Amino acid sequence: MKKNILVTGANGQLGQTIKELYAVNKLGLNFVFVSKKELDITNTKSIDTFFDKYKFEYCINCAAYTNVEQAEKKPELAFMVNAEGIKNLAHKCKETNTLLIHISTDYVFDGEKKNPYTINDEPNPINEYGKSKLEGEKHIQNILGRYLIIRTSWLYSKKYGNNFYKTILKKAKTEKELTITTAQIGCPTDTVNLSKFIIELIQENKHKFGVLHFCDEKVMTWYDFAEQILIDNNLYHKTKLVKVKNYCTFAKRPKHVVLNTNT
Repeated sequence: MKKNILVTGANGQLGQTIKELYAVNKLGLNFVFVSKKELDITNTKSIDTFFDKYKFEYCINCAAYTNVEQAEKKPELAFMVNAEGIKNLAHKCKETNTLLIHISTDYVFDGEKKNPYTINDEPNPINEYGKSKLEGEKHIQNILGRYLIIRTSWLYSKKYGNNFYKTILKKAKTEKELTITTAQIGCPTDTVNLSKFIIELIQENKHKFGVLHFCDEKVMTWYDFAEQILIDNNLYHKTKLVKVKNYCTFAKRPKHVVLNTNT
């Protein structure tokens, strides 16, 4: 008997990656992919429609408000999706005995710790996006006994969405010089690797419930990442990269967040 899996936020970079890799599979998994237009997690009636139509064993929540800059200017939008929307989803998962797999972020931390953050470290977000994501985590923990919260970092897809990887490639083809900051340190994470990790958890069904950390293992600055992108795409000698320490953004960003994935 196939397991039914709901994937929310299916038009985002992670949702599209999961769809590409697993929409047609021999794993005994039946995916239902829904975009915001089809299922708005801030609307309980919208949630009811899909959960009442199917019996889902799992819900992979990729739906999120991810514009860090705009979240600072209009935090109510970020909290509506990342906190209240998650609360709605958690209540429905409890009602239907669906295991919620929620994607969270390294931005729940302040970036002041020099060693990798473990799942036992106290979150302390320094911007509205991070605060909204942490609020969503708390709703899940307060409502559900069985859940998986997966914190990840610097998520990117080589194919889908708007992200640092694709922006660097686009600019490298039109600009002779790119100014990239060295002020932030983290672990860029490919959506392909995160997708495989999530599906392995479902397949193995031996996981502990609670908070997990997942990211790719290489620690680097944004400058290092840009350099690696250019090298991998044979553009390194066509575009000049310039290091800068200052990085002018409206939202505060954690300077050093490396997630410990061994816990």
